[in-house]
Parts: sequence; structure tokens; C-alpha cells
Amino acid sequence: MNRLILLLLSIGLLATGAAKAADAPDVKLEQTVIKMPLEDGVSMDDAVDSMKLRANIHNMGLVAELPLSKQVEAMGRDARRMDIFQFCDPLTAQRMVEENINFAAYLPCRIALVEDENGQGWLVMMNLDMMLQSTTLSDELKAEATRVRDALMEIMQAGAEGAL
Repeated sequence: MNRLILLLLSIGLLATGAAKAADAPDVKLEQTVIKMPLEDGVSMDDAVDSMKLRANIHNMGLVAELPLSKQVEAMGRDARRMDIFQFCDPLTAQRMVEENINFAAYLPCRIALVEDENGQGWLVMMNLDMMLQSTTLSDELKAEATRVRDALMEIMQAGAEGAL
């Protein structure tokens, strides 16, 4: 009898899981990010310097820099360059999390510098428009979040162009 109950519970849990997967929205990974190639002649180091300078102009703090490819190399494996830069406007971040704790999962805002298999540098960031469109932020907070999104786009653009 116990085995029958366990079997029925397992089937019910599996069916519930299948229903959840079927109900998941059909979102393509490419829709969730914004990518920019570095322009010809812009080195990856120039892109980093340009992003940091533009972040300062917008009062966006660089709260973390993660040299992931260097960590992989320290583990004895070859790696193409991959660095993660985390920028933040602390006051806006605090207000967004106070309004909806789920925003904490998106903080701080990240821009990745990634070298592809051909040696091309790319800047990659989450598409913040998807988050802004799917939430019910107050008008004031939505304007602040939009300002942060625009600043991040300018940081990426400056990096891609090597605009010091």
C-alpha cells in the first residue's frame, strides 16, 4: 500500500512539473541580452578603460570586477578573455528592492566583456527593457530605473567605441 501511495505521489509530482514546464513562456536567450561588438581597432583593455570612465561620468559605481578567465587559467586551463563588471547606483537599487524584493536577483547590473572564438571582443548585458516592461513600478521609480538603463547603455557604447 505504501508503495502505491509513493507511486501515485511521484506521478502527481511529475505531472505537476510537466505542467509547469509547458506553461513556461517561450523566451529565447538572445532576447534577454544586449550584445555589442568592439569596433575595429578597439582593444579589450581600451574598452574596459572607456567603460570605467563613462561609469564615473554617470555616477555609477564599479562595485566588482571579476576576471573569470584569469581564474580559469589559474586552475590550469586555457581560456579566452572573460571579465564581468558590476555597476550600481546604490540609491536606485535600494528603492527597487524595497518596492519588490525580486529585483535583488538582478543587482548589481552586469556588463560582461567576452572574447569569442575568433578573438572578437563583445560586451554583453541583460536586456533591462524586459524587466522594466514586466513590472509595475511607480512612475518615479520607473524613471529612475530607465535612467540607470540608459547610463548602462552609454557605458557599453563607450566601451564598444573605445570612447575615452
